[in-house]
Amino acid sequence: MFKIGVFDSGIGGLTVVKALNQVIHNSKIFYIADTKHAPYGEKTPQQILKYSLNISQYLIDKYNIDALVLACNTATAFAIEHLRKEYPKLIIIGTEPGVKPAIEQTKTGKIGVLATPATLRGDKYQNLVTSLSNKKKVTLFEQPCSGLVEQIEKGEVDSLETRELLTPWLLPMRDNDVDTIVLGCTHYPLVKDLILNILSRDIVLIDTGLAISKHLLKCIIKKNHQNIGDNELNVESTGEINQKSVQFILGKEVNISPISIFNS
Repeated sequence: MFKIGVFDSGIGGLTVVKALNQVIHNSKIFYIADTKHAPYGEKTPQQILKYSLNISQYLIDKYNIDALVLACNTATAFAIEHLRKEYPKLIIIGTEPGVKPAIEQTKTGKIGVLATPATLRGDKYQNLVTSLSNKKKVTLFEQPCSGLVEQIEKGEVDSLETRELLTPWLLPMRDNDVDTIVLGCTHYPLVKDLILNILSRDIVLIDTGLAISKHLLKCIIKKNHQNIGDNELNVESTGEINQKSVQFILGKEVNISPISIFNS
């Protein structure tokens, strides 16, 4: 069975695991929720790199993984290049805001981007936007979403407090004729119903879980992977985790093992 390590700062990356289960078969998936340090989007680049390196080494040492998925836009922005240099033989897939498919789909040329503060200020995102915007004229409405990951981690995907957080971010987008919104964090698909309810209009929401899964499948088929059979899932957490939210995302109960990776 192909062994895939996946990590995020919390439960958000499980939206990627769900997509992986739909696309990739005959695999063992090892998921690390680094809830001890969530959210990554408000940490320094040095902290994010440290957490990413420690988790990656843990997955390699304990499970001898064949592929690593950074199911976190922020970790991808600040750690993926370093990880690829550190582990050149390992398949490493990152997560980037779906600006490219948004540009391809927008009719009005107005695109909203919901992301963590760290993702929006990162060079990887800025370079991506610069590269793509040269190909088609679009207007981006970028919104750093401080506090949203914390709400989702608590399981408050449709609470009044979460609605009050999202509303002042979303209504200006609607008023400016935005027709496509990029969900630039793997947590954000968990509030897509609330987003659509607030906007009260047809709008395209872009998340990247399925694209990541298809890309990884292409990579592992080149390694002669036979994509037939069942998957096994192992979930571990570095801190407290909302088990009901995990069950909500995956559609089933799973055992979650506490782990200690970090010295501090």
